[in-house]
Amino acid sequence: MPLIAAACCAYAAGLLLGFGGVVVPALMIAAVGGMIGLLLRRALLISLSAIAMAGTLVAVATHRSDQRCAAEVRSDSSWRVVIGDSASPGSFVRGALRELCPLRVTIGVTAGNAPAGAVVFARGHAFMGSRGLAIRDATVTPLDQRELLLELRARAGRRIDLLFGRDAPLARALLIADEASIDPAVRDRFAAAGIIHMLSISGLHVGIIALAVQLLLTAVRVPRDGALCCTVLIVLTYVAVIGAPPPALRAAVMLAIAAGCRVVERPASPWAILALGALVPLENPRTVLDLGWQLSAVGMAGLLASAALSRRLIVPRLAGWRARLATAAVASIVATIVSAPLVAWSFGRVSVIAPVTNLIAAPVIALAQPALFLALLCAPFLPVARFIADATHPLLWAFDAVASTGAAVPYGSVIVAPTLATALLAGVAAAALVVACVSHFPARPLAVVVGALALAIWSPLAQRPRSGELELHAIDVGQGDAIALRTPAGHWILVDAGRSWPGGDEGRRDVIPYLRRRGGDLALFVLSHPHSDHAGGAATVIAALRPAQYWDGAYVGGSAPYLASLRAAARAGARWRRVRPGDGITLDGVRLVVLAPDSAWMRTLHDANEGSVTLQVEYGLVRFLLVGDAERGEEDWLLQHRSDDLAADILKVGHHGSSTSTTPAFLATVHPRVALISVGAGNRYGHPSPAVVAALGRAGVDVLRTDRLGSVIIATDGRRITIEAGGERWSVPSSRP
Repeated sequence: MPLIAAACCAYAAGLLLGFGGVVVPALMIAAVGGMIGLLLRRALLISLSAIAMAGTLVAVATHRSDQRCAAEVRSDSSWRVVIGDSASPGSFVRGALRELCPLRVTIGVTAGNAPAGAVVFARGHAFMGSRGLAIRDATVTPLDQRELLLELRARAGRRIDLLFGRDAPLARALLIADEASIDPAVRDRFAAAGIIHMLSISGLHVGIIALAVQLLLTAVRVPRDGALCCTVLIVLTYVAVIGAPPPALRAAVMLAIAAGCRVVERPASPWAILALGALVPLENPRTVLDLGWQLSAVGMAGLLASAALSRRLIVPRLAGWRARLATAAVASIVATIVSAPLVAWSFGRVSVIAPVTNLIAAPVIALAQPALFLALLCAPFLPVARFIADATHPLLWAFDAVASTGAAVPYGSVIVAPTLATALLAGVAAAALVVACVSHFPARPLAVVVGALALAIWSPLAQRPRSGELELHAIDVGQGDAIALRTPAGHWILVDAGRSWPGGDEGRRDVIPYLRRRGGDLALFVLSHPHSDHAGGAATVIAALRPAQYWDGAYVGGSAPYLASLRAAARAGARWRRVRPGDGITLDGVRLVVLAPDSAWMRTLHDANEGSVTLQVEYGLVRFLLVGDAERGEEDWLLQHRSDDLAADILKVGHHGSSTSTTPAFLATVHPRVALISVGAGNRYGHPSPAVVAALGRAGVDVLRTDRLGSVIIATDGRRITIEAGGERWSVPSSRP
């Protein structure tokens, strides 16, 4: 491997470890590597260790700067934002802070107008969410400043809408990297088919456009060097106009370096070109966390490795169309395998059909992409542009048909939930496979591949973390609930699984990765009630984690997510149980008792909230009370029928802190030490109620909110209670003797 490639890998690894929070171990490993290099007098090892250490320190400094910026932003009352969409009353626009730090901003506009690319003052109610700063009920005032590139991108978007009609969302994604208008169901089937990377601008699309431009220039007799330089200039301008997404920027830099080497007739290693292309976007260190950049770099490494393998195995044996077909198949298979660990970790699924769908979709997109680009260039000449745009509709239909067919293949896409250890071992196997493909002596790297895969398969079977404590994890799923209990022996009990939306759900996005990355199997799933903000992710969780049991209150009619969860439970072999007051289970010393709902009480209800499954969880002297979305009526029923069982140290507050729950009588009876509110930042319901929060404060209760602290972990050994939230850890005394 060239030195520049090794240095890039070391720097990227240091950044990842620094942003991942494993700073001290990363610095220690780098220091040990440097000391070994000094002892062995290996300058390369010393240099790589220093580069990795520098990457870690850069990540730490960047993270601290972002934290300071976020604190300053939260204290402001108005913000200077450059917007990427046109703003008008009732619209939601995306943008970025003009000053301080590159923080993403979403603005819900109630007053004011501004064109895309404008710099505006935004005033409104702001909160920090998982996707940056969100400003509600905002008044925007345009300033006399514009961002030319954003304005050009918005203009290109309007031309695409005019030219492509019903195919405009797909054309926007393929031309200007705007996926906002794509139906989530479309995105989901592309992911299931294993061609989600083709749905937005990446190295593949940039390469196709570059090749088409170069062929066109060559056809009109432009000299070779001139054609190369013009191609690079056009591609760089195009990438800048669409916002320089990291995958496209990586490809453009690689194209520029390769063209420069060809012009000066100096050979260069493709691995060095890839390293430099991947390194340039890291000018912003946060790019190392961008999934698009990660997949782009890893996928390109897989393609280079497959090319080396094909030269060694296919070229000497085949010729003509057979050689080309075999080479393309090898490239698709190797790239899919190499990127599989990253895809599994990020998306919770692996597309088995991906090598085939990529092989079929590649020529379709190779024809469609230059035609789309040409139609956009010809937009000033509307009849010509319409003619070209009309010719792309069959190609876009074929592209979508490949995704639909691939997604419909039985077991073509497998839902997975890798643990951190499994994902890392699979990553080691993928890296070793790349080495094996380019090596003339592949026995050793192949042995590493086999060993890493064997450990990856064995580790989930052997891993069951035993902390000796009961842990309650309030997973931050926005406006919804997902409460996970981990027993002292490492089994999980999950109560609810967050919300769903067309084409996705919190189970896949957050809950499954959260549980599997911490290890342990799911012994029991409990659904508090069938509303979609609790049941939305249930079917996905059950299909992936296959709990032994499924408890709920048997809700007649229910909801679509609830019915889907029941079907998933039947397929997974989970034993369904309609729970009643007094039902319970003891698992690893943790006692679960159902306090509600009662069947007679359920017959009088019109709101499923009032039929929430209420659980008492007891471990040693510490007790938790989980009440789902129980409101005043169910609280009164509990006070009448189960008042002796309500006292608890930790209360999961009902209905996200709504004013319809947590009545004074109920709060006085429970008398908790800690109150946990699972709620989404800036939700439209106004949860939690200020009156409820104030009442909890007057009662001397510590209030933990997921909208402010993110995921919360409460652990107990049966006597002491420890809380971990918001990057801090502290202890509280038990409220029970």
